[in-house]
Amino acid sequence: MSTVDYTFKNDAADEADDAIRPAELEAMRPLPRISVHAFCESEAMLRTMERCAQDRRLAKVSLKISSASIAAAANMFASAPTPNLLILETSAQPGDIMEELAPLAEVCDPSTKVVIVGRYNDIPLYRELIRNGISEYMVGPVGMTDVLAAMSAIFVDPDAEPLGRSLAFIGAKGGCGSSTIAHNCAFDISNLFQTEVILADLDLPYGTANIDFDQDPPQGISEAIYSPDRLDEVFLDRLLAKCSQHLSLLAAPSMLDRGYDLERGSFQPILEVLQRSAPITVLDVPHAWSEWTRTLLSEVDELVITAVPDLANLRNAKNMLDALKKLRPNDKPPHLILNQVGLPKRPEISPSDFCEPLGVEPVAIIPFDAQLFGAASNSGRMIAEMDRKSPTAETFSQIAHLVTGRATMKKPKKAGIGKMLGLLGRK
Repeated sequence: MSTVDYTFKNDAADEADDAIRPAELEAMRPLPRISVHAFCESEAMLRTMERCAQDRRLAKVSLKISSASIAAAANMFASAPTPNLLILETSAQPGDIMEELAPLAEVCDPSTKVVIVGRYNDIPLYRELIRNGISEYMVGPVGMTDVLAAMSAIFVDPDAEPLGRSLAFIGAKGGCGSSTIAHNCAFDISNLFQTEVILADLDLPYGTANIDFDQDPPQGISEAIYSPDRLDEVFLDRLLAKCSQHLSLLAAPSMLDRGYDLERGSFQPILEVLQRSAPITVLDVPHAWSEWTRTLLSEVDELVITAVPDLANLRNAKNMLDALKKLRPNDKPPHLILNQVGLPKRPEISPSDFCEPLGVEPVAIIPFDAQLFGAASNSGRMIAEMDRKSPTAETFSQIAHLVTGRATMKKPKKAGIGKMLGLLGRK
């Protein structure tokens, strides 16, 4: 992740919240591997750059931030190479800015891009700066979205093909049904919207996607992980198994012939290729908490946590939501799905009591239905294939709309409403 070379009190961190425009942020693509150094004169600019440093779109960016002036930048780079991008804040009068920049211009590499944040809305100044090679001039105070948009305009090719969205599903506890929900949602997205979807099973030793789709591919995700030098769209295409007209599977080996001690960034090259290969990538993430899962969950576009209404799931879900809020400070909270609600003879926490300490509402409540899910699993079919008109199939359809941004759920979708009414109030 980005590195920050300063410390200060962030007493007014919430102050910058109104500068974050979620719709614009979601539309921004991740920045490439570049080096950036920001020189800030004000506390407000320092706070803005700190928020930028925490954003997942800068995961590959090496970002340094200094509380210093343009003159200090000139002194520093007199004996050090300049980065790909300099962000410079100045309080100088419009007539003095070019003079202030002169010493830096003498030591700045010609390929280095420069963004100036000034205090004056002056059109002649803007034109003069652009004419002299400055990439952008912004009038402060600026928000995090403004800075990210300026960086994106410089380093992200607007003519490049758009990256596909990545949707990660993870369970609050083992056995809560996160994989089943991920597989059904991937199937529904591909069918309902007639769009290409790649389902990647990241549970290398125990993944079940191949069983759920009745597939036995000879190759899969392990070949991609252990051959990163060969990984491109052509190589990926050879590893995919076709599950339906628009759904392809990158299967896990589901074997115990080796250990799977993966490095922090093991899945990052795969995710990049997947996002270039299909409009939607669904990631079935195992219930684990390691460096690679933390890194992956911090970088995806949408997150879905599945939980069963018991005490262990509640504790784990709370811990995950708190950790993910720190990992993704500028993103909306993960979606929460309550699964296996109403299991006979099992004491459980009611949905309202489960969600109150979490501070989030469930986007779906799926009842326990051993017959429907068991029959689907044993036959290698999805719920929509078994019974398209069932309440559970409708719930998966609604989740598919939600995670792809095609709909917003105002109330949790309850499958099997009739028999659920008596269960929802039960603890």
